[in-house]
Amino acid sequence: MARRPLPRILTNSAPLARMAHSASLARSREFARSAADSASDVFHPLITIGRGLRRLGAAGRGRWADTPKDQRGPLAFFVAACVLVVWLVPYGPLLALIGVMGAGAWAGRERTPVVTGPSEAETERLRALYEALVPYLSAEGDPSPLYAHGGDWERAFAEYAFDDSGRLERLQLKYPAYFTDGEDRSRVRIEQVLYAKAGRGREYRFAWDELANQLTLTVLDALPTDIAAQRFVTSPGETVLGFTDPDSVQRTLPVTGGEETRDAPPVVWRTGQRSTEPHLLVLGQPGTGATTLLRSIALQALQHGDVLIIDGSGTGEYGCLVGRPGVLGVESGLAGALATLEWASHETERRLIAGNRARQAGGAAPDDTRRPLWIIADRPTALSHIAVAEERDDPQRWLQVPLRHGRAAQVTVVVADQFETAELLSDPVRAHTKARVVLGPATAEEVRAVLGAPPHTTPPAQVPPGRGYARLGNAPVLRLQVPATPDPLDDATGQAHREAVTALLPEHTVPADGSGPGEPVSGGKRVDVGKAVAAGPSVRAEGAEADDGPAAAAAAPEAKESGSTAEPVGASTRVRTDKGGEPRVIKGSVEAVRTEG
Repeated sequence: MARRPLPRILTNSAPLARMAHSASLARSREFARSAADSASDVFHPLITIGRGLRRLGAAGRGRWADTPKDQRGPLAFFVAACVLVVWLVPYGPLLALIGVMGAGAWAGRERTPVVTGPSEAETERLRALYEALVPYLSAEGDPSPLYAHGGDWERAFAEYAFDDSGRLERLQLKYPAYFTDGEDRSRVRIEQVLYAKAGRGREYRFAWDELANQLTLTVLDALPTDIAAQRFVTSPGETVLGFTDPDSVQRTLPVTGGEETRDAPPVVWRTGQRSTEPHLLVLGQPGTGATTLLRSIALQALQHGDVLIIDGSGTGEYGCLVGRPGVLGVESGLAGALATLEWASHETERRLIAGNRARQAGGAAPDDTRRPLWIIADRPTALSHIAVAEERDDPQRWLQVPLRHGRAAQVTVVVADQFETAELLSDPVRAHTKARVVLGPATAEEVRAVLGAPPHTTPPAQVPPGRGYARLGNAPVLRLQVPATPDPLDDATGQAHREAVTALLPEHTVPADGSGPGEPVSGGKRVDVGKAVAAGPSVRAEGAEADDGPAAAAAAPEAKESGSTAEPVGASTRVRTDKGGEPRVIKGSVEAVRTEG
C-alpha cells in the first residue's frame, strides 16, 4: 500500500514560526507576565508570611529534635500550658494569631545577602603575600609548616581588612615560634617584604607580639600639617614638640587647624627638676624644620622663663626675638657666643650655690634661681669649626656645666644640628641629651643611631617640613609633626603664619627715659656701656656693682675657690655683641636686661 504524504502544514516549519512570532502571541505573553507580576505584588505579604512560617516551623522542629528525650515531656507540658493560658485570656487567640503573623512576616522578609570573605582580587593579593613570606618564615624539617609553597594562607592570616579601593588596610599574621623575632635584622626583613607587597606610598605600623607569635600591620593616616604656632594648653614645665598618632599617647590638646578647632594628640616634653630628660637634641637634614622646632620651643619657653639663643648658622632666623622681654640674647658670632655661654655656665654655678645655701639654711630657693633659663643652640658645630680655625675655645665646652647640672638649677639646653656635622658634637652634648628628635628623611639605621631604637613605622613617601620621629628617654619612638612656626620676618612666610607667630611674641619694651639699647638703666643710674671691657664675662661694667645682690657676692668666692679664671656674675648680667663682633658684659638689674633692645 502506498503511503500518503503528510499535510504540508506539518512538514513545513515556516507557518509555525510565523505563528510563534505573531503579534497576538506576543501580546498574550506580555499579558501573562503582567498578570503574574500583579499577582506577585498582591500576594507578596502572604508569600512573605508563608515563607516565615515555614522557617519558624523548621526552626521549631530542629529545636525539638535537639532537645533530649528526657526533657521533651516538660517542654511539651510548658507549651500546652502557654496555649491554654492564651485561649483563656480575652482576645487571646486573636492576639496570638496577630503575633504569629507578625513573627512570620519578620522571619520571611527578604534579606540582602552579606558578602563574607575576600573577593577574588583580594584573595589573590593575600595568596601572593603568603607566598612571599614562605622563604623567610619556613624551615626544613618542620612536620607541620605554617608557611609552605601552595599552603593554606587562611591558617597564617588571622585577620585582614581592605579599603574601598581594594588595598590592604590591616593584616594580622601568625609566624612560627622558631622565627627569630628578637633580632632586628629578622624583623626588618619581614617588614620590608610586607611593605613591598602591601603597596608602597603609604605608612605602615608593625606591632610585634612576641608572646603570641603574631605581627599586626596597620596603615597609618598622614599626620596633620595645618597646625600652626599657637598657645597650647600646658602647665609650666611642659613643652609641645609636635603632634603624633591618636593611639600613641593618652592625651589630647585643643588646637586650631585652619578654620576649625579640634583635639590633637601632642608629644609633650617635660622639663624641670623632676624631669628624666631635661635636655633635647634635634638632628635633621637642611630645610627639614629643625630651626622651626627651636623657634616653637623658644616661643613656649618665654611664657614662664628666659631664653638665650645661639644662632650658629648666622642666617638671622631668630631676628624676631631680638629685643623681646625674656630674651637675654641672640648671638651669631663666635666671640658673642663664647661670652654668652660662659655667662650661662657661671649662672648655672651661681644658681646651684644659692639654692644649696638656701636649703642648708632651711629656707626656699631664691626667686632668681627658680625662673627657668633656656639655652637654645642652633648648629653649634658651625661655631666650633670657626673656633678651631681661629685657635679659640670650643663654644660647646661651656655647655658642659648646664648639661650636667642644669636640671637642679632650672636650666634647660636645646641643641639642634645636621646629620653631616653630628660627629662634631661634644661628648657631654651626646651623653646628657636624653630627649631626641629626628626630622626629615632618614633611614631606619640613622633613626636608630640617634634615638637608640628603630621606628616601628615605614618612612612616608613624601616628607613635609617638620616631619620626623621623637623619643623621650626610654619611651617608644613616636611619629612627629612640628607645628608650623616660620620666621615672621621672612618674605616667603604667609600672612596667616606671620600673624600667628607675631601674636605669640612678647611686646618690645622701651626704657621710659628713652635710653638706647646699649644703655640699660640699673638702680636709677645709667650704665656707661662705653667703658665696658670686651675681654669676656669676667669684666664688670662700671656703675653696676650696686645691683649684684648678696647671691652674686656669695657666689664669687665659691667660683674663685673652684679654680675658675673668670669671675662669676649674677643673673642680672647681660652679654651683648657690638657691631665689631666683640662681646660686652653689662651688669644691671633683671628688668634693665629685659628692657634692653
